[in-house]
Amino acid sequence: MLFRRKGRLRKEYDEKLLQQLEDLKQNWIHQKELLEICLDPNDDVIMEAKMAEIKYFSLFKEAKIRNVSKKL
Repeated sequence: MLFRRKGRLRKEYDEKLLQQLEDLKQNWIHQKELLEICLDPNDDVIMEAKMAEIKYFSLFKEAKIRNVSKKL
């Protein structure tokens, strides 16, 4: 009984991790495009793009450690 719940919770949190990873990827791409469009980006725009990249890659690393991938 306990092991079934553990598997179900792991699957649920893996799905949430994948969803967050996809959201952060879209945010990072958007910030990167915004940075490329700007002629003279200020420090805030650069910082936001760098933070989006760091957040995405930290979750990507976590997904890799947990062996989580999209199932087609």
